[in-house]
Amino acid sequence: MSRQPAPGTRAVPPGPVTAPPRGWYGPAGGQVGHVDPPALWRATTVQACGLWPFAAGSGAPMTGVPLGQHLHTGATVCGDPISWFTRARYISNPSLFMLGMPGLGKSTLVNRMLIGMSATGITPLVLGDLKPDYADTVRALGGQVISIGRGVGGINVLDPGAMGEAAARIGGERGRILAAEAHGRVLNMVAALITIVRGRPMDDHEQSVLSACLHHLAERTKPGRAPLLPDLLKVLDEGPDRVRAVTLDRGNVARYQEAVDPLHRSLLGVLDGPLGDTFANETSTRIDPASPAVCVDISRIGEADTQLTAAAMLAAWSDGLGTVAAAHALADAGLAPQRWFFTVLDELWRPLRAASGIVERIDALTRLNRSLGLGDAKITHTLKDAEALGSEADRAKARGFVERAGMVVCAGLPRSEMRELGEIVGMSEREIELVSSWSSPPGWASTGGNEEPPGRGRFLIKVGGRPGIPIKVSITDTERALHNTNTRWTEAGRPSLHKGPGPHSSPSGVGRRGDSSPSGA
Repeated sequence: MSRQPAPGTRAVPPGPVTAPPRGWYGPAGGQVGHVDPPALWRATTVQACGLWPFAAGSGAPMTGVPLGQHLHTGATVCGDPISWFTRARYISNPSLFMLGMPGLGKSTLVNRMLIGMSATGITPLVLGDLKPDYADTVRALGGQVISIGRGVGGINVLDPGAMGEAAARIGGERGRILAAEAHGRVLNMVAALITIVRGRPMDDHEQSVLSACLHHLAERTKPGRAPLLPDLLKVLDEGPDRVRAVTLDRGNVARYQEAVDPLHRSLLGVLDGPLGDTFANETSTRIDPASPAVCVDISRIGEADTQLTAAAMLAAWSDGLGTVAAAHALADAGLAPQRWFFTVLDELWRPLRAASGIVERIDALTRLNRSLGLGDAKITHTLKDAEALGSEADRAKARGFVERAGMVVCAGLPRSEMRELGEIVGMSEREIELVSSWSSPPGWASTGGNEEPPGRGRFLIKVGGRPGIPIKVSITDTERALHNTNTRWTEAGRPSLHKGPGPHSSPSGVGRRGDSSPSGA
């Protein structure tokens, strides 16, 4: 081909000339920008037969809850821990660990999973909702919302709850085994409360004394009634033979008092200290095992009540996981239908920082029931939450939560954090750069319109050594109405600090959350 030079430009060499990929430089040179590859769309062979041979396959998984679109291909990405464990067999453990900076949509993605899994018959359990992020979703699903806090509601940590009722209903050897497991859960929970009050773990002999006291209480308490923490104090005061035998007092009252006084003081601290009467009375509302969804709302507890928050979260986890164990035991005995559960343990960093050794209690709670039928999601901000723990043993156990997770989902994180995470789950340099770019704030030129952080709604899903799947989550109008973590900053449907459209309003008036963008988390 030949080409005549444009007026005012240098001449093109004579003879045939091949145009550069982006045209010639200069006026009328025909320079063009880079053209992105077209998006890939999934279709069945019946739907796509007319497009042959232009249809192409995509590597995005299609099993599970629809999460969003692949960032590079536009293909729909589906997934959740239970579907990938039971149906697709992508993972060997039905668990998810999610990390990301605040406000990038972590709870929005989990809410999407809860709604999708509920439609397949799985029961969501949100055990400790701090903001709350999930209460409205659970109500919309027809579920049960239980409020915990001072003057609002409490949990009796000595109540075996659904496990105790299931053990009595099953009876026989199976019932005895379930009752023993219920005793272990109660012992673990009381030990966790004492750990929070003291700021350090209990001594081994104190756990033996506590276990003997609980056995004594279980034998002396009337059927249909659960003992309370004040009853536990009375047992320590009375000093029955079963408890004295554990202390090795050898009939010496002074030796007995010396052995149990530290435990006695700690229990008094639980009742009259920063935890108040939240755990001293009967459980205000028990979890209904037949409910389609359950949310334990602890948002009434103030931000400064770190010890009460951690204790309430642990108590909710213990009660909820005990309910799951009871449901499985009843199903195994043929007394109830088999059900699957999905538990959400959000803001994991709060109980981790409550006291040294608390990570061991969390690990024990989540390990006590590993049978099929229970998936879980643990959510926190960064791995630095684990590094802030006091001992290397606690840090190793906290890192183990990530290592054992079947799915690891990353929202925006700093580059240093991503490199550390890459050593645990395996990250390529490109994946590290991609997720790090999502942690950047919006530009300084934002006008208060639809601007949002560049990483909001973007996640990288990692499974074992597979390449990560980057997705963009787009929420529906219904999800916008159910999930708004910035309600304190909005008034009458728009931000109260702006006269015009706010940072979460849509120019088309679709919703408060903006144009197909997830809410913050």
